[in-house]
Amino acid sequence: MASCIILTDNGSLRPEATFSLRRLAKALGERIGKPIHAVSLLHSGRIDADKLDGKPADTFEKFVLAKREEGVDEFLVVPLFFGPSAAIAEYLPQRVDVMREAQGWTKLTVRVAPCLVNLKEVDDYRVAQMLADHVLRKHASLNLSDNPSVALDDHGTPRKTVTDVRNHLATQLGELLGDKFHEVKPCSMERRESKEYDYNEPLLEHLLGSSAFHKEVIVSMLFLQPGRHAGEGGDVAEICEAAEKANPGLTTHITDLLGLHPRLLDLLEERLAQGKDLEPVCWQAITQTRS
Repeated sequence: MASCIILTDNGSLRPEATFSLRRLAKALGERIGKPIHAVSLLHSGRIDADKLDGKPADTFEKFVLAKREEGVDEFLVVPLFFGPSAAIAEYLPQRVDVMREAQGWTKLTVRVAPCLVNLKEVDDYRVAQMLADHVLRKHASLNLSDNPSVALDDHGTPRKTVTDVRNHLATQLGELLGDKFHEVKPCSMERRESKEYDYNEPLLEHLLGSSAFHKEVIVSMLFLQPGRHAGEGGDVAEICEAAEKANPGLTTHITDLLGLHPRLLDLLEERLAQGKDLEPVCWQAITQTRS
């Protein structure tokens, strides 16, 4: 039996995130001629089904166990993640091992395709180009007298490897945008308080209003889907609104989310194909390697 293919995100309590994931899974499935299931790792199962057109959101462990009852043992997970966050690199393989052991499910095989950005592929500018497209589209819609600065904003993370992806994309974005823009800098929406997480700085709220970011600023959204943080009325929008009130003369302009970019499907299709040849995930192997 062929692998059951899953397109997965971290999950959200906002219905619009699940609708976005379903839209992308449907479009990707139509491309490859196979069903692709929209399955969040966490959270989304708590959304009232009435807010999801009567269809409850699927979450990873519950979905995989249900498929077992149908005789499915092999799964291919395509992450809707920019980099190897803890959800993909730790939580998912841990839960796979728990299911194997607790259920006595020795045949369970889960492969995880690469994330959208691979830092080893230094000449791959595809995600940066999508970001640049959104920035240029936003800039073209504005009538600005000054060259704007660009703040590339991600969520913030307890894993430095994910921030490394943010910084890598900021460098690429700056190269693609050129001198038409005053300055391009990476930032994060939030961070943990301990000093060991200083790599998330600058936060968006600290960057806005600072030198080169005190007039016209385009906030380039390193987010894929709408939810509590991104999208209309989200945390990023609130941070921008507060910064404008605190800094007279500052105006922010937020770009579209990358889940809306048409070329995202090209990259997801490639990552899916790459995932078929990878070794199955194993939490125990990962922890042994890290120790």
